Amino acid sequence: MDWQKIGLLVGIEVHQQLLTSQKLFCNCVNCDDDNVYKKILRKLRVSKGELGQYDPSSLFESNKSKTISYLVTRNSCLVEEDEEPPHDLNSNARHIALIIAANLNSNIFNETYVMRKTVIDGSNTSGFQRTLLISSGGNIKINNQDIKIQTICLEEDSARLIKDKAKIKEYSLDRLGVPLIEIALAPIHASPAEIKKISFDIGMMLRATKKVKRGLGTIRQDVNVSIKGGNIVEIKGIQNLDQLEKAINYEVKRQVALLNIIKIFESKDAYEISDNDIYDVTKERIINIEKTKKEDAIKLIKLNKFEKFLGCEHDANMRLYQELIQIIRFFGINWICHSEESVHNKTNDKNIQIRRILKIDRDDGFIIISGNKTSINIAIKYLIKRINEFKEKIPAETRIATKDGTTLFMRPKSGADRMYPETDLPPIIISKKEIENAEHNKSGLWEDTIKSITTKYNLNLQLAEQIFDSEYFELFENLCGNKKLSPKFVASSLCSTITKLQREGLDVTNLNSNEIVNTFNLLSEDKITNESIEIIFRDLMSQKLKTVYEYIHNVSKIDEKQINVILDKLIIDNKNIIYEDKNRSINKLMGMAMKEFRGKVDGKKINSLLQKKILMILQK
Repeated sequence: MDWQKIGLLVGIEVHQQLLTSQKLFCNCVNCDDDNVYKKILRKLRVSKGELGQYDPSSLFESNKSKTISYLVTRNSCLVEEDEEPPHDLNSNARHIALIIAANLNSNIFNETYVMRKTVIDGSNTSGFQRTLLISSGGNIKINNQDIKIQTICLEEDSARLIKDKAKIKEYSLDRLGVPLIEIALAPIHASPAEIKKISFDIGMMLRATKKVKRGLGTIRQDVNVSIKGGNIVEIKGIQNLDQLEKAINYEVKRQVALLNIIKIFESKDAYEISDNDIYDVTKERIINIEKTKKEDAIKLIKLNKFEKFLGCEHDANMRLYQELIQIIRFFGINWICHSEESVHNKTNDKNIQIRRILKIDRDDGFIIISGNKTSINIAIKYLIKRINEFKEKIPAETRIATKDGTTLFMRPKSGADRMYPETDLPPIIISKKEIENAEHNKSGLWEDTIKSITTKYNLNLQLAEQIFDSEYFELFENLCGNKKLSPKFVASSLCSTITKLQREGLDVTNLNSNEIVNTFNLLSEDKITNESIEIIFRDLMSQKLKTVYEYIHNVSKIDEKQINVILDKLIIDNKNIIYEDKNRSINKLMGMAMKEFRGKVDGKKINSLLQKKILMILQK
């Protein structure tokens, strides 16, 4: 795409967990914890802001009417349960936030206030998130371009979502309150690939401070995307850079497709949809409804002058009805069919019957949905609002990124009415000395850090970047303290080998740091071979092994007598190769032997035994 012509404008928000021992407003340990000892059930309700207005995103979440189940763990307390006021601000988190602000040349405030940001999707027990504006302005140089910083905030992370069902959401409180820094960049005109590079550089700058957490879920990006004639759409929950680039690409194509739909609306002069266009067809039984409960209501929405709008395909395989389905799924409503779909599914007789009973003209469309009698009315309200919006403009909204890089509707975009001061904490005074200390403790350019890694460990630039960007960097440095281990092999194993196994669908969470350390310790003691590493990691990730010592136990059962039996059979089966290739036959036979012994027996030992056996054959 011609990004300049489209007018792509992107604002990035980087959220990074800080490396502190405790949470932001209490003394609980800053780490994930699955040790649940009780559950709390809550219902969160919307309230008006200071100006007497409801925040649209909060109102939407409230209308879902879900019950929230909180899993209380050992590293959470009454603060996370919202049964006790917050404690004093974590001084270490405050110190790290100031250092990051100094790294980005941002203007640090000498006084700041803890604010409450209304969030009632269940991710906070209190119904709000605590956040502090630390600084504003600043810049970071990327590809010789000054990228402007808008604001830097210190805030508490939200609870960890465990599952989300029709009527209940479940969160763990272990992550609620973890110190988090939010870096908001000024909107920039750039391609998705350039945005990916900018996010990468900011992530590397944060890692260079050595004061942030690493690993999946510790850093994420939210992006605001707009194009000419479009609207600002926020995409949340982006976990990696490939997903970031794909999500921006998808959102641009989606907005282009919607602009084409809007042009069709303008040319066709479709009517406004109102409450008078809603029909209760529960008793009509005019169409075979599957997956509908007896007590469910079935309703039809008449779409005046909407012929061929709902199923009309545009860029990115975009159809309007797909956008509408995303709205009603939040309320447990079943999308049954729309007018064009019923024609294409060869139920034209039903289509005609519906039109005749409800007196719907040929150039009108309709939607049929079913669900709980209370929920269906709320869903229809948002459905009609969205249809009417699509006729005039692309709605400003918040969407969630999927793993494959597409986006789904999440909620309407938040307004300004959801922020107000925290009543339980006094203003935070930041002294001149603190600001000077932050300036003094600034980390250097991350490129300099990479260069020092390449020099210290004799790695190439690509491998140095990979290991530094991975969650295993500290582990790598610790392992390289063992002089018997090759830093290049350790880095390659922690990056390439583990990534390869993940792509095979194996679960990396089954490979813990202790087992990685034990594996490399055994390698340095010559109890396993280099080839064993991938085999051991694969067996640990697939849970064939619980510990690396099980592997050692199994390998120890192979004695030299067994090795000779297997090699003798190999020699007999491949005598023709030995007579034809002479001494060069060792290469082919070695490959065959290592399929059997790889990771179990040292390759040098196999090579030595094979050469002796080949020589004996040739001397006969």
